[in-house]
Amino acid sequence: MTTIADRISIAQSRINQAAQNCSRSPNEIILLAVSKTKPISDIIAAYQAGQRQFGENYVQEGETKINALQADYPDIEWHFIGPLQSNKTKIIAEHFDWMHTLSRDKIAQRLNEQRPISKPPLNVCIQVNISQEESKSGVKAADVAPLALTITSLPHLTLRGLMAIPTATNDVHIQQQEFSQLKQLFDQLKQQYPSVDTLSMGMSGDMDIAIANGSTMVRIGSAIFGQR
Repeated sequence: MTTIADRISIAQSRINQAAQNCSRSPNEIILLAVSKTKPISDIIAAYQAGQRQFGENYVQEGETKINALQADYPDIEWHFIGPLQSNKTKIIAEHFDWMHTLSRDKIAQRLNEQRPISKPPLNVCIQVNISQEESKSGVKAADVAPLALTITSLPHLTLRGLMAIPTATNDVHIQQQEFSQLKQLFDQLKQQYPSVDTLSMGMSGDMDIAIANGSTMVRIGSAIFGQR
């Protein structure tokens, strides 16, 4: 039976191979371990295997884990990757290092107001609804620029890039099309804002295509921690 350390090593090897296949350096791509619904003991096991970036989808669960681990593991980088209601922004602003799912001016302004002065600015990614599915969160491609303008005017937020969840499909053509569109948006944003360096896209099933299209951060959950 494989351990969490084994599965992190396998995931990292997949990232390395995907990067080599498109002549990129594996050092350009961060593995974000999605630890939602998993016990604190699993996070510690991943940490002991060298993992430092963890993604949480649920506000209260993430807060509980951060509070339990921050004293002994202060170098863990906590990423919020789930949907966020405006009444939960304070927890994100006070506890997390990154927020990947920003899609509204109001949420940006609340996060900025609630970010403690003692902490560095909150790193944020704009979530883009690249598949244009009504059931998904995120802004339309045309709305990225105005939201980026708002974010960059807020002193306690740092705009780091874009995040997207593409269509759930095995159709490589659709995957390629959506990832390519996101990369174009990312390149445009990067030209305007020097802080932009993160393209958060790709999971276990579509990691190779995401990396070929410029992903700098892939989100891996069950392939590390097992099925939920």
